[in-house]
This record gives sequence, structure tokens and C-alpha cells, in this order.
Amino acid sequence: MSLHPCKPMNFWMQLRSRGLLALALTLPLATLASPLRLKAQITNVATGAAQGEEPTLSNPAVISVGQSDLVLVKTGDRSSAEPGDTVVYRLIFSNRGNAPAQLVAIQDDLPQGLNLESDSLRAVLVVPGGATAEVPLGDSARQGRRGFTAEVDPLDSFDLPNGVTIPPGGVLDVVYAAEVTPDALRGSGRNLAVGQTSTGFTNTDVHRLRIRPGIASNCGTLVGRVFVDDSLDGFHQPGEVGVPYAVVFLDDGNRITTDENGQFSVNCLRPGRRVGTIDYTSVPGYQITPDPNFIERDSVSRVVNMAPGAMRLMNFGLKPLVEPPPPPVPAAPAAVPAPLPEPEPEPIPLPEPEPEPAPAPVPALF
Repeated sequence: MSLHPCKPMNFWMQLRSRGLLALALTLPLATLASPLRLKAQITNVATGAAQGEEPTLSNPAVISVGQSDLVLVKTGDRSSAEPGDTVVYRLIFSNRGNAPAQLVAIQDDLPQGLNLESDSLRAVLVVPGGATAEVPLGDSARQGRRGFTAEVDPLDSFDLPNGVTIPPGGVLDVVYAAEVTPDALRGSGRNLAVGQTSTGFTNTDVHRLRIRPGIASNCGTLVGRVFVDDSLDGFHQPGEVGVPYAVVFLDDGNRITTDENGQFSVNCLRPGRRVGTIDYTSVPGYQITPDPNFIERDSVSRVVNMAPGAMRLMNFGLKPLVEPPPPPVPAAPAAVPAPLPEPEPEPIPLPEPEPEPAPAPVPALF
């Protein structure tokens, strides 16, 4: 059987029960070749004939079909906010098609620093004519600090096991509140939401919230201690003394010196990842306490994630260096006897001096 896109498609069946019966079913081929995009009517006609009889034409069955078009629009009650405010978000699912739409689940992701208010999630179905019905979401919603994922519960037995039917022209209105924290200053303020239907997903809509600093400062405070870690666990315990006048360098160039108790404090640090490194030359005879479980704690540096207006702790545990044993002293060599002194030579006797001759007498002149 060949199929032609412009001709109806016929199905023939032969039934053998107390004779031969031929049935013919005629369907428009367009209903099978491609999905409907607009509202249309499908006419179904059947013919039947017994063996040796003329075919009999049935009455036409007309079915009106259409396509749902579920559109999501996300809005907020304000365009800008500051830490401490509460923002009310609204998700509007509108069925602009001419067939019912089945909404199964809702996914909403809050921006950084916005926390979902507990027990604030509500959903109401508004049908054409103004009738309303509350849709349960609380029991099946998996809520978190950064948004929620809700499986829509059915309203009646005609809905799917998970989902609510939105008629043509109907609207599902979902409302919830979120608290703005100082951490929102580091976020983008972009809020994304999408709905899942029985046949796919709706469009993803984005709401942008501008965050103002307000009275909250975006600076953070860093506190810490340099101490002798007697317990060798990397954490300060009661009774462990601090190392005075130790030097710690921050990644922005700040030089920190501890007090007499080994403590330090730095105000108004920029948000973000802050890195501190201890100067070994300021703590001679000590080294960082090793940690077999965390490689990061074996380093001379510490990393903290500084949030706006937050306080973070940065500690350095030290232990005394183990002096290596002195090298062995080599044994002294055996003493070599000193050579005997040579005998002194005997003195050579000097010759005796010869006697001088007596002077000759001088003759007298007178």
C-alpha cells in the first residue's frame, strides 16, 4: 500500500466469523503524517459489507482537536532591593492554545543571596469565567535556600497522576517570597524558572533584580590566632598558648602582626577568597602542624571565603621543630710515640793560644 500526502488512507480488515465481512476505515492522512498546529476537525467514516452484499456507509464521526500553548511569565513586586528586604515573585502559566495543557512540575532557581521563605509557596488555578481553585504544592515541593522544585499534584481524577490540567484560556498563578541577604551583593540577581508539561517544557523566563548595598557594608572582618598546637589536630584547644608577634601576609599585601596572645583582627576586607600566609622567619623553631586528612592544612597558607558583612576565622597551628641529632664525632686516632731526641754532638776543643814573644830591649842613646 502506497501513501500519498494528499489522499486519505484506507484500512481494510477481513473478519472470518460465520462468513466473510469486509470493513473499511478512512482517515485523513494529515492527522498521521504531521502534528496539528491549529484547531481542526477530523472526520472518520467507516464502511462495511457482508459477503455478496453491497457496502454500507456509516455515519461520519467528527472530532475537534487542537494544540495547547503554555507560556510562562515571571515577575517580581520590585525591580531593586537591598539586604533585609523581602521580594515577592510570581510565576504565571497561561494556556494560550485551544487544547488543555498538563503542567507536571515547576523548577525555580533563585540568585545568590536570596533565600526562599518557608511556607510561602502558593498556587492557584484560574479558569475562564473567574472560578479559582488552589493547587497543592507544599507536600511535593522540594524546597531549598536557593529555590524549589515542585511536582504539581492533580486536582481531580481526570488529571495525570502528577500534574494539573490548565484549560484553554486558563492561568496557573504561583506566588512565593524570598528574603534578600547581604550575600546577594555578590550575586547577579537573575532568577530563572521553567515549567515541565506532559509533552515537554515551557519557555524559560528570567527576572532580573538589582541589589543595592543599603545600610549594609560589603566589607568583612577577619579574625584569627597563631598558637602552639599541643594536640596536633590543627584546631585551637583551651590551654594552647598563642605565639606573639607572628607575621601573616594577606593576598592583597596587608601585613598582620599578632598581639601578645597570638591573636589578630582585620576589619573591612573586600569580599571574595582571601588567602593568608604565615611568615616562617617570624616564628623561628616552629612549623605548621601537619594534617593527614586535608592537604590544604599542610600548607603555610589558609583560604577563607569572605562574604559581605561576614566574619571569617583563620587560624595557624604550629609545632616545635624537631632538632636533628648531632652527627657522630669520629674517634681520635691512636697516639704516635714522639721520636727520641738526637744526642747533642760533643764540643770540639779549641787549640791553646801560642805565647807572645818578649819585646826586644831598646838601646840607650846617652
